[in-house]
Amino acid sequence: MTRNELSDIYRDYIACLNRQDWSQLGQFVADDVHHNERPFGLAGYRAMLEQDFREIPDLYFNVELLISDPPYIGSRLKFECTPKGQFLGLAVNGKRLSFAENVFYLFQDDKIWRVWSVIDKAAIEAQL
Repeated sequence: MTRNELSDIYRDYIACLNRQDWSQLGQFVADDVHHNERPFGLAGYRAMLEQDFREIPDLYFNVELLISDPPYIGSRLKFECTPKGQFLGLAVNGKRLSFAENVFYLFQDDKIWRVWSVIDKAAIEAQL
């Protein structure tokens, strides 16, 4: 797979998340996906994302930086959103926040197989 092909798959995955088109998630995510070294499986990964959208109704993934080096993707995602209550153990309670997530993906058979993610919690704390 070329860098451009992998980038296109990733951008389509992000569009799927933003549409909350959960029935299509398996097109982009492997059945045995791991997130931060935890074996989630596709169902667990989907449940995590659905929970995120329940807790942050205006959640929207903005790709700020994307580096493709097959089979890896590195991305900086930018968020401007309003979590309803607790977020990352912080009492946000409806305050509008701006923060980033740095995330790396390993693809296998054209699907996300491993995800390593770090959210800039310090940026959130500084806004509270």
